[in-house]
Amino acid sequence: MTELTREAAQALIEEVLEVYPEKAKKDRAKHLMVNDKTIEQSKKCITSNRKSVPGVMTQRGCAYAGSKGVVWGPIKDIIDISHGPVGCGAYSRGGRRNYYAGTSGVDSFCDINFTSDFQEKDIVFGGDKKLAKLIDELEGLFPLSKGISVQSECPVGLIGDDIEAVSKKKAAEIGKTIIPVRCEGFRGVSQSLGHHIANDAVRDWIISNRDDQAFESTPYDVAILGDYNIGGDAWASRILLEEMGLRVVAQWSGDGTLAEMENTPKVKLNLLHCYRSMNYIARHMEEKYAIPWLEYNFFGPTKIAESLRDIASHFDDTIKEGAERVIAKYTPAMNAIIAKYKPRLQGKKVMLYVGGLRPRHTIGAYEDLGMEVIGAGYEFAHNDDYDRTMKEMKDATLIYDDVTGYEFEEFVRKLKPDLIGSGIKEKYAFHKMGVPFRQLHSWDYSGPYHGFDGFAVFARDMDMTVNNPCWGMLKAPWLKEETSADDLKAA
Repeated sequence: MTELTREAAQALIEEVLEVYPEKAKKDRAKHLMVNDKTIEQSKKCITSNRKSVPGVMTQRGCAYAGSKGVVWGPIKDIIDISHGPVGCGAYSRGGRRNYYAGTSGVDSFCDINFTSDFQEKDIVFGGDKKLAKLIDELEGLFPLSKGISVQSECPVGLIGDDIEAVSKKKAAEIGKTIIPVRCEGFRGVSQSLGHHIANDAVRDWIISNRDDQAFESTPYDVAILGDYNIGGDAWASRILLEEMGLRVVAQWSGDGTLAEMENTPKVKLNLLHCYRSMNYIARHMEEKYAIPWLEYNFFGPTKIAESLRDIASHFDDTIKEGAERVIAKYTPAMNAIIAKYKPRLQGKKVMLYVGGLRPRHTIGAYEDLGMEVIGAGYEFAHNDDYDRTMKEMKDATLIYDDVTGYEFEEFVRKLKPDLIGSGIKEKYAFHKMGVPFRQLHSWDYSGPYHGFDGFAVFARDMDMTVNNPCWGMLKAPWLKEETSADDLKAA
């Protein structure tokens, strides 16, 4: 399709909103905008982090999902208790492909569902005693675990169980860190509050545990925050940091450990990958320990080079020279990848709707391949996310917050993108429509996508998806002509 003008894009938004009742239309209009790169603050033109409109299909999760599923779940050597009914733990276990090195059930516990399995009697009489018994059982069964987190589900908050008191008592008995996390799913408007609650729990129960302990530091100590090692992303990033001469003291929460988290206040710089889910603890360490933090982007060679140089600017010439050496080492391989795939992807249009950082961080990687992002949005962003996104997007492109299933499908029908990058809930509807789709929450069972190594996988996957001949053979079931009664009779 031809490039959208600002007027045409605004007209499209108004057309899509026409189906809603007046009150819902007015509310949803605040969450949709046409990008204007001259605007400094997105709050002037888009609303975010608000309750979803009742009755629409939202793609958001809950506070429990943001805490247990995102932040705590990938920490490999602690046990996460899903305190409540069994379902929440079952659906938050292992779905995000957070890779880790270790032996499951011995020194790593990410892929095991630990639950207090609330029943009706627990709702009536309370679950504190059950939680205490569960902790005793876990200590007997898994003695090599380094700690326990108690992730409270909705019923626990509603009945008023005192998970803090139980955690303090049992921690003293077993001699391990036990972290109570008040992340009941009904809190907040999305999983974003769960991230914040999880960060606050790290602040209150973990981050200062080793303040008075000696630590052999170097001038080049850094920590990776907010990389969940989906498909091995954190490993692909860590390689580059170490090659340029930095020492990665901590990496969390993907493939992270409790000891790494406790040692994080000893580093010289915190490197923040997912700003939305980890900026709270980064800001806390900046205030308490005077540790600066930096948001970096390791998607695509252009952004990787920019980020490596930005990181190096916080250190001396040794690291600056190391950054240039790493960039030079990988440039020929990146040029070869671009030469191979860019002719096949040049000019292809992309629409993104994900969480965290991907709607803005992946833009540069698509542009390295000659592709153009014509629409981007977040499930649970705040306005500081949109402030960053507006600078990455072109003028007159669409930006949408907490977009409904209906709105997203209508935008796709009208704009006809060559590729959609979104989540599992949207995947199969667009498959049926015959639109090429990549599941960008967990890389569609691929990855890594971070770092120079990850860009090779990213480029291959985008080409494999966009240029797959199957899409032309698909037609949405609701578009197929119905067989008439006469045709049936004739048959």
